[in-house]
Amino acid sequence: MQFIYPAIIHQENDGFWAEFPDLEGTFTQGDSLNEIMTNATEAMELTVLELLENSKSLPKATEVNSVRHDKQSFVTLIQSDIDLAKNSKSIKKTLTIPAWLNDKALAKGINFSKVLQEALIAKTL
Repeated sequence: MQFIYPAIIHQENDGFWAEFPDLEGTFTQGDSLNEIMTNATEAMELTVLELLENSKSLPKATEVNSVRHDKQSFVTLIQSDIDLAKNSKSIKKTLTIPAWLNDKALAKGINFSKVLQEALIAKTL
């Protein structure tokens, strides 16, 4: 599932650090711009997964143009397509759908588990 949040990237003499105004307590650092972007994505993913696993609602992402920052920093969007089943215990569910719908979905190569997970997440967030 796709998640996007703004991050404020701060540059200092010895590298960079990032904070997420919408994800309280989510910070990271890196020696280079490449490293801070990679670390920011990972920090965001960990926070999102922790919130979801603890049945907490995800905050709405602030519009990037509304994020306040100082002149020594910049705002960027961090996005990630998080596999919510990864590192999580899975359970088997049986479901019933019309045969015609099953045939169409199979013909299009649709992953039933992924579609159900995404729909359930959308309904529960």
